[in-house]
Amino acid sequence: MTAFRVVYRLIGIIRLSIIAHILSPHDLGVFGIATISLGFLEIVTETGINVFLIQEKKTNKYINSAWVVSIIRGILISLIIVLTAGNTSTFFNSPETRSLLYLVALVPLIRGFINPSIVKFQKYLFFNKEFFYRASVYFVESIFSISGAIILKNPLGLVLGFIGGAIYELIFTFIAVKPLPRFIIEFERIRKVIRRGIWVTLFGIFDYIYTQADNIVVGRLLGVSSLGIYQNAYKVSTLPLSEVGDIFFRVTFPVFSKFPDESDRLKRAFLKTVLVNTILIVTSGVTIFVFASSLVKLLFGSGWEAAVPVIKILSVLGIVRGIIGSTGSLLVAKRKQKYAAIAMVISAAGLLVTIIPLTIKFGIMGAGISAIIGIFSSVPFVIFYVNKTLNAKN
Repeated sequence: MTAFRVVYRLIGIIRLSIIAHILSPHDLGVFGIATISLGFLEIVTETGINVFLIQEKKTNKYINSAWVVSIIRGILISLIIVLTAGNTSTFFNSPETRSLLYLVALVPLIRGFINPSIVKFQKYLFFNKEFFYRASVYFVESIFSISGAIILKNPLGLVLGFIGGAIYELIFTFIAVKPLPRFIIEFERIRKVIRRGIWVTLFGIFDYIYTQADNIVVGRLLGVSSLGIYQNAYKVSTLPLSEVGDIFFRVTFPVFSKFPDESDRLKRAFLKTVLVNTILIVTSGVTIFVFASSLVKLLFGSGWEAAVPVIKILSVLGIVRGIIGSTGSLLVAKRKQKYAAIAMVISAAGLLVTIIPLTIKFGIMGAGISAIIGIFSSVPFVIFYVNKTLNAKN
């Protein structure tokens, strides 16, 4: 999994660097608006299917129901994107976004048909297969995106990359893993999948609010070009750190799910995980802070100087969020999605209260400060809920 995240980020850095030299901050801002819309609807309709299938002992029993839910969700997202494309482009004062949104609507429709059995790679700790699956999907998407940007020299090429990656992923999941799902409606099992996923959905909604509200406010108040600078500064400063946390989550979530309750082994394993994760994240965060200027020159070239101070301040956000994220696998593995959701609600509330006044006063730097305030707001709650989960009685 570490190898995957390294490959994933290396491909991402190369992809971002090439595209940033071809497209302008305005072009990337237009594409960013399209991805904000897609991300919002994917989160709002999140059913927690993968979490449910990993938690359940008899995964095959629910594959058909999970597929039906996924298909319906994909169709719903696509319809909403198409119906609201005009309003979205008007809200951001970006007419060119409308046509992109119509194409972006194909992505969730295609993804809805992905074989849910692919979750077995993670559930049964087949991380070598998980590596090939995820790395190949991202590689194909990146090739399509870079090629589209070079040929078309506009954001449309990036959307075509999304679509190409989704088609490849759909084909891969039907070739690489069994059983193949069938469209069979089993109401009781569908209700169980959805009911278990309520807290996952709530977490996802507020996680989206926390991670995207600053983008929305920047795009609305400061314009598309500022949004392009802020979004890419955010990626450079926080994603490498969150990737470390994602590695630990993907590996420890299925492992922690197999630990018995009240296990001293679970406590020791969790503490070791947090310690190693913290060391790696702090080291990476400090490196990003110190070399922010060099990173901008290397990755983006001229015209992106305004991203340097934003990257520095957001590296602090990346450190704190990465450390807190390492606790999520414990909470979800022990079916305490409720606690993770509540902590995320607190983070979102901290950001929402401060984002507009700080952005108005300090520009994109203010948006970064607001994000830091939000994540620090949740720290006491995370500590409390982790302690409660580790010491829970049967």
